[in-house]
Amino acid sequence: MSDLLSVFLHLLLLFKLVAPVTFSHHRYDDLVRTLYKVQNECPSITRVYSIGRSVEGRHLYVLEFSDHPGIHEPLEPEVKYVANMHGNEALGRELMLQLSEFLCEEFRNRNQRIVRLIQDTRIHILPSMNPDGYEVAAAQGPNKLGYLVGRNNANGVDLNRNFPDLNTYIYYNEKSGGPNHHLPLPDNWKSQVEPETRAVIRWMHSFNFVLSANLHGGAVVANYPYDRSFEHPVRGVRRPANTPTPDDKLFRKLAKIYSYAHGWMYQGWNCGDYFPDGIINGASWYSLSKGMQDFNYLHTNCFDITLELSCNKFPPQEELQREWLGNREALIQFLEEVHQGIKGMVLDENYNNLANAVISVSGINHDVTSGDHGDYFRLLLPGTYTVTAKAPGFDSQTETVTVGPAEPTLVNFYLKRSIPQVSSVGRAPSRRHGVGAKVQRQAARKKEMEMRQLQRGPA
Repeated sequence: MSDLLSVFLHLLLLFKLVAPVTFSHHRYDDLVRTLYKVQNECPSITRVYSIGRSVEGRHLYVLEFSDHPGIHEPLEPEVKYVANMHGNEALGRELMLQLSEFLCEEFRNRNQRIVRLIQDTRIHILPSMNPDGYEVAAAQGPNKLGYLVGRNNANGVDLNRNFPDLNTYIYYNEKSGGPNHHLPLPDNWKSQVEPETRAVIRWMHSFNFVLSANLHGGAVVANYPYDRSFEHPVRGVRRPANTPTPDDKLFRKLAKIYSYAHGWMYQGWNCGDYFPDGIINGASWYSLSKGMQDFNYLHTNCFDITLELSCNKFPPQEELQREWLGNREALIQFLEEVHQGIKGMVLDENYNNLANAVISVSGINHDVTSGDHGDYFRLLLPGTYTVTAKAPGFDSQTETVTVGPAEPTLVNFYLKRSIPQVSSVGRAPSRRHGVGAKVQRQAARKKEMEMRQLQRGPA
């Protein structure tokens, strides 16, 4: 009898381990249990960690997939999914739980595609950026959902209008010259953003993310930057106007990868709207200021797009399985897109890693930098490029690179220390002060005044 009981308990345990995430909506406690359930099922390839807390104190939990959880492996790219930024847009949250269970199960089943993805990629999944808003939306019940109830965080702030505005600076720099990447944050940025936004920005600082998508609802389309129109507002309203980034062709391709792998997004006709190929430049749809996808591109190395995935922001649970089947392949293919372009190490002549080296591609006015381990990743379409690596105190190095349609091309850079120029009397030239410094200060003040005027817009 004891042997039969033992077999029964073993089978029951096995069933519990392989039982899929149910196709139902998960409140906060259910979401946390699900993340730890997946971590317990696949402990060798997963890790659960928190990036901070919401206004009401709920943890913003992330589930990581990697063959070495918690460790950045040089030349292995970091990619992230963010969902439920608007608390009432619930589909992305459920898709992230389904994706987590799927990755775990398929890895255990030795699905070679998934095994390779997890071995070659470090994947971070944040299923809910706005757990407080979700609880408000979910508390209404399935038949009483107000269109905007729960959208904002507990302080009533739209988190996708809460990131520091860097578009103003990049648009100015594109006309007048200046940095085209890693634009600095305002000194008082922490006081300008919500706890959830602050946590996500610190998360971006902690990992050298290469590719990202944030999942929304209310339409069915893949939206790519820029989100904010270049044009000045007229009486406080920004007019839609196509506003491409220097990487517009690449962003269009990333958006199409998702759209055409999706069950119906590519058809274009959805929710009463029509988007050719199921994609759109954000600013040409409607101009959005202080959004997350533009911030990713302008402040970090990360290429981020926004995925609008359902006409119904909070779809009934009987639709969840259909939505999962419509999005499953697209979610996997998008992750695989991080493995394109070029990548490599930036080292000095003694083979020491060089962090924060700048990688420039001729003809594309947007640079990326090497991470703390000296590795860099630059997403590019197939073609031939002239690529330059530079770092302060070192001579730059330029290479001609051919990028294919499949694996990324490995290009390492070895930078030699610069030899200071010596004047005719054998001394390195000194910096001049006095009048030159005064002119520089005046120019800086003039630029600051121009930037303030640009932010205010026309009178």
